[in-house]
Amino acid sequence: QVQLVESGGGLVQTGGSLRLSCAASGRTFSTYVMAMGWFRQAPGKEREFVAAISWNGLSTYYGESVKGRFTISRDNAKNTGNLQMNNLKPEDTAVYFCAAKRGLSIRGRDYEYWGQGTQVTVSL
Repeated sequence: QVQLVESGGGLVQTGGSLRLSCAASGRTFSTYVMAMGWFRQAPGKEREFVAAISWNGLSTYYGESVKGRFTISRDNAKNTGNLQMNNLKPEDTAVYFCAAKRGLSIRGRDYEYWGQGTQVTVSL
């Protein structure tokens, strides 16, 4: 089992930045070659892929709407993952979830472990 806890969400103005973190406990990411993904869901909308990173950090993928603004990273020694979000826009407002699975994927339904989510609100 893997337990995931997100942190770092909050309220920020348009153009601002936030850094989300995902702390993992239980199985370590690297030992079980687990990839990590970030997804988000806004009220009334479907869950959206944001970013994903392979277990060794060598491969990353981003959703089209966040490319060039968000950066995913991980520190396997600390069992943490991060999502640096720059130049935030009101349409980035959502609950952000981190997730983990063996093997890299951009599909939410492939992910086995999920955190509870952290709210990100971007004001005008």
